[in-house]
Amino acid sequence: MNENPAQAKPFTVLTDLSAVPEHLRGGVVAIGNFDGVHRGHRAVLDLTLQEAKKQGVPALAMTFEPHPRTFFKPDAPVFRLTPAHAKAEILQAAGLDGVIQIPFNKDFAGMSAESFVEDILVDKLGITQSITGYDFHFGRQRKGTPKFLKAAGKANDFHVTIVGAEKDEGQDVISSSRIRTALADGDIALANGLLGYRFFVEATVQHGEKRGRDLGYPTANLKLADNCILKYGIYAVRVMVDGKLQDGVASFGSRPTFDNGAPLLEVHLFNFSGDLYDKELQVFILGFIRSELKFDSVEALIAQMDQDSAESRAIIASVQPLSDLDRAL
Repeated sequence: MNENPAQAKPFTVLTDLSAVPEHLRGGVVAIGNFDGVHRGHRAVLDLTLQEAKKQGVPALAMTFEPHPRTFFKPDAPVFRLTPAHAKAEILQAAGLDGVIQIPFNKDFAGMSAESFVEDILVDKLGITQSITGYDFHFGRQRKGTPKFLKAAGKANDFHVTIVGAEKDEGQDVISSSRIRTALADGDIALANGLLGYRFFVEATVQHGEKRGRDLGYPTANLKLADNCILKYGIYAVRVMVDGKLQDGVASFGSRPTFDNGAPLLEVHLFNFSGDLYDKELQVFILGFIRSELKFDSVEALIAQMDQDSAESRAIIASVQPLSDLDRAL
């Protein structure tokens, strides 16, 4: 991530509610899954920041790990737009003081809505205000509705604000599921537009077959989540390497010209020389160039890679920040 004013503030990732630091008590807390921290979520987060500043108290987000859908259906885990560490990075860049990551386990899943309010919001966190989206439910059998939360806030002396649906320019509701569908379709422009920043992945560079080097396109090979739904194809990318952004082009897929193997994200950096093995890279997906193809010859593949690189450079040259958050990331 780039340096920005929000990062100058101390940021706390709290996973143990038995030891809540005193400076985080009494805050305004945004509650939700916030997968993707998209524009709809940021309507909740922006209000949280405003209210916290007005009251002179901490601005916090509360999320749940793993994603509740994954807990209830472990055989079909939901693809995470932002795993816990990436979500924390975005929340920090957005200006919050911290994130509370609640372990979503059997005990928590069985907790009543009343206990969630009394034990967590009141006793452990001492919140002054909760802010949630219109569709947030909590507690055993999802009995914690917005109406329930408002009544609980009144009874326990904290304010409750429910934020309505945030819509895009076409008046469609912004949601994590829409963004996942856009990524699966290769519609990066739509996905990034709904996020309000460039979708990114983070992974460690692995040793590969080194075919790219032989083709004149050395690549850094990254294994993404097994359930990654990103469309197989070629992408314009920017990559954070040791704190510096590098331009490049990337292929995500199974390499049908060679082995149809396990999917990898193979990243070629345009003006870089050096050893990337075992480095953690942050890859920002700027645009979709084409679908993955099988070529009849290595020469045909190289010719297409030359075209892909030229198109990637053109996309990168036209990129403008989507928001202040996009600038901060």
